[in-house]
Amino acid sequence: MSLGPGTRARIGQLYPSGGICDYEVQLMAPDGVQFLTTRVPFERTGVADDLRFANAVLEHSDLLAHARVDLIAVNCTAATMMAGSAHLTEAVTRRTGTPAVTTIDAVLAALREVGMRRPALVTPYVAEVVLAETAFLAGHGIEVVRTGGRPCETPVEQGSITAEEWVSIAGEVRTDDVDGILVSCAGVQIAPVIARLEELTGLPVVTSNQALLWWVLRTLRIDADVDGYGCLFRTQDR
Repeated sequence: MSLGPGTRARIGQLYPSGGICDYEVQLMAPDGVQFLTTRVPFERTGVADDLRFANAVLEHSDLLAHARVDLIAVNCTAATMMAGSAHLTEAVTRRTGTPAVTTIDAVLAALREVGMRRPALVTPYVAEVVLAETAFLAGHGIEVVRTGGRPCETPVEQGSITAEEWVSIAGEVRTDDVDGILVSCAGVQIAPVIARLEELTGLPVVTSNQALLWWVLRTLRIDADVDGYGCLFRTQDR
């Protein structure tokens, strides 16, 4: 029997205004877990744009609190990395009274969960953001061995890359010296091919939206089967 929307949890999602893949977390979510999205101004993809997004998060989080959500997820990997997750979650919680999580914290937790310490980093980011994320991950004990992707100037461009193209890109960076593939960006089409990527490469795959959903379920202690979206969800039984 299917559960109604929000009967297990309502999650508020703060998402880039120019992004077109905010449906991905809902696509993967188990019955009864509902994502409600509020958009935050974000039309281009550089470091300065990421910081502007983070600065605008607070006022938009008020709108999600009106829906009495159980948790607020600030869902932009690069922006939450640049601004600092602890700063964002504390500020959102203080303003709304609702606990908050970020994509970058979810990604770090997911990498630890699957034991990925030498990933290939695949992104649609411009070069300055790739460099910033590589340095950030190194600061958390994760060595990016290879990078690949299709640099995009806007979030619309990011979301317009097909899932099949990401399969090809991941194949380009799969080598014997990597222990997994990190597809970083909440604004790309990737959910439908996560399981196939793992099968083709023989490696664990972590993506931003997949990691966020997993972390939300962990945070809210929701025990639910999530099939077809990678080995990350299979670790819940460990």
